[in-house]
Amino acid sequence: MFFAQQILIPHKRAEILLGDNGAMLEYARKRLGCTIEIKDGNVVSISGDAYTEYNAHNVITAFGRGFDMATSLKLLSEDYFFASVSLKDLFNTKAGISRIKSRIIGEKGKTKLYIEEVSGAHVSIYGSFISFIGTIDETRMARAAVEVIINGGTHKKAYRIMEAMRRKLKESSMKNL
Repeated sequence: MFFAQQILIPHKRAEILLGDNGAMLEYARKRLGCTIEIKDGNVVSISGDAYTEYNAHNVITAFGRGFDMATSLKLLSEDYFFASVSLKDLFNTKAGISRIKSRIIGEKGKTKLYIEEVSGAHVSIYGSFISFIGTIDETRMARAAVEVIINGGTHKKAYRIMEAMRRKLKESSMKNL
């Protein structure tokens, strides 16, 4: 018997996939090599062989968490990973979630931009999730900085930790040459 995977994504993200006469959805189908359908407004059904379903699940989940399709498709490379932090699991109120999201974004988006520049990871702040796409090291650096901020640390401390991780990576890669 054949079963399709189903993923629930936000309605707004499903609308983007379906927009422009479904051009993005068709593009995703071709790139991912499987059948992708949207039912009930936001239920994404994926069917194909195990490998293509796995890849499609990761890409559509990342897209649903706020990444654009081009960034989400980076997950097709074995060098890229997806990680996510649920703020709902950490904070009891919408005000708490909103406060942390604001701290991670920073004034005029500067904190998020700095985390992306230093780590090399892509960061998405969408709904109650902070998500990352990058190499394992990039994702670790970005996540470490975000976790400092989530735990009440200063931006300066978050930056120092991330910059120290980056220096260590550079030093270890220089030793391996």
